[in-house]
Amino acid sequence: MKIENKLKIQIWSDIMCPFCYIGKRRIEEALQNFEHKEAVEIEWKSFQLDANFIASPEDNMVEHLAEKYRKDNDWAQNMLDNMTQNAKTAGLDFHFEKAVLANSLNAHRLLHLAKKHNLADDLEELLFKAYLTDGKNVNDLDTLKELGLEVGLEAESIEQVLHSNAYANEVKQDIKEANSIGVQGVPFFVFDTKYAISGAQPATAFLQTLEKVWEEGKFDSNVTLLNTITENSCDINGCD
Repeated sequence: MKIENKLKIQIWSDIMCPFCYIGKRRIEEALQNFEHKEAVEIEWKSFQLDANFIASPEDNMVEHLAEKYRKDNDWAQNMLDNMTQNAKTAGLDFHFEKAVLANSLNAHRLLHLAKKHNLADDLEELLFKAYLTDGKNVNDLDTLKELGLEVGLEAESIEQVLHSNAYANEVKQDIKEANSIGVQGVPFFVFDTKYAISGAQPATAFLQTLEKVWEEGKFDSNVTLLNTITENSCDINGCD
């Protein structure tokens, strides 16, 4: 493969998906061990697990999950405990007891602004941390502005986006594209429009795919799903 040919990874994710943060860490680990990592480009794509979600101040993660799955609170707490332990294997510290449930549309719109300035990866990281570790409301405009400024976006540009419908169509287009290639849950990784991996798989799975795509050197617009397991991902019905 010629060095000038970037190996592009498209990642569909939702800020509200814990496995998406874990998946981010695992693809990063794979890239650290990939000989040609400098020739890899990552593009973050929007996905909403529940585009119609409306949060209320009384929302509690345990009760929310219990109601969603029609289980009791002990079951929901156990699910969150398992997720927290899974996150620790990726070096992440989840605090679901502080999590503020929110609609992620505004966060995704701001991510598209960051994408224009090659800051999407930085903002994605801060948004995940804000929601899953720090207990911040990622639909709060002041919080979003603070995070946008932290990655280097201009205050005026942030204000223009957050106080308008800017990039809403781009978010919808990303979701439409995901649906067109059969994305059932996130995170979902597509390697140079050729191979796809669903879920927060081990770093070795990502590394093997990176090496496979690099060795083959020819790119194809037809996506072949290499891993179809439904574990370690989130879909509209929840996280497994």
